[in-house]
Amino acid sequence: MKRNSKYIKTLLLAAAFGALGFAYIPNTAAQNKNNKEPLEISADGTLEWHRNDNMYIARGKAVAAQGNTTIKAQVLEAYYREPEKGGMEIWKIIAKDQVEIDAPNGRAFGDKAVYNLDDAKAVMTGKALKMTSDGQVLTANERFEYFTQQSKLVAIGNAKIVRPAETLESQNMTAWFKDGQDTRELSRAEAEGNVVITTAEEKITGNKGIYRKDENKAEILGDVVITRGPNILKGTRAELDLLTNISRIFGGETSGGDTRVRGTFYPDSTDKKAVQ
Repeated sequence: MKRNSKYIKTLLLAAAFGALGFAYIPNTAAQNKNNKEPLEISADGTLEWHRNDNMYIARGKAVAAQGNTTIKAQVLEAYYREPEKGGMEIWKIIAKDQVEIDAPNGRAFGDKAVYNLDDAKAVMTGKALKMTSDGQVLTANERFEYFTQQSKLVAIGNAKIVRPAETLESQNMTAWFKDGQDTRELSRAEAEGNVVITTAEEKITGNKGIYRKDENKAEILGDVVITRGPNILKGTRAELDLLTNISRIFGGETSGGDTRVRGTFYPDSTDKKAVQ
């Protein structure tokens, strides 16, 4: 399997988990800096102040801007508190209809977004959820969740990452980040449920994918199948050690009852009869 380590490394790192590090999500340090800056809300239609409900509603191409991040939508609701020390504290923002979030090097799109500062959680939902950053696109058909205190991003419902040379698909994807002063670094990521990684030459399928940066290892778990042309490798787990650059496929009981790791290789991959 050592001869396959190069392409498995490319698949598991570049195609799959590194792509989840979308730059539009602010890191904790940057977010704290932005919170010290004023929040400006504008709209083409109206800006309503509902004093009894402690909220503002902006209608018609509404925009909420703070620091280097903006939220655009047809309707924006901002809920606030009035601390004893004075001022106005926004604790929740709801964006509805044609939602777009813009930040340095990235954008996110959906039908609705709710950011609750008390819960430190942002949720975006919609029929055509999408995040774009640096030539890569992340989509899902249920929701995106971002937990600010945990620096965790979750894509739920047929999640898919598309890059120029590869794609990653699974039911759900989760990524954890480590925040620096001005940077955010992917530390761990998981793809779960019908995992499919595809490039121009190879395809890997399994039940779950895991990447741990501190261990320098990536894994595909459960009914693993690796295909390169007509050549096929099967097992229950594939592991890549990034320090040694050696990949391994392990046997064990699969859903079909087989317990052995298997490889099928054809001498002439261009012979179409070989794959029938």
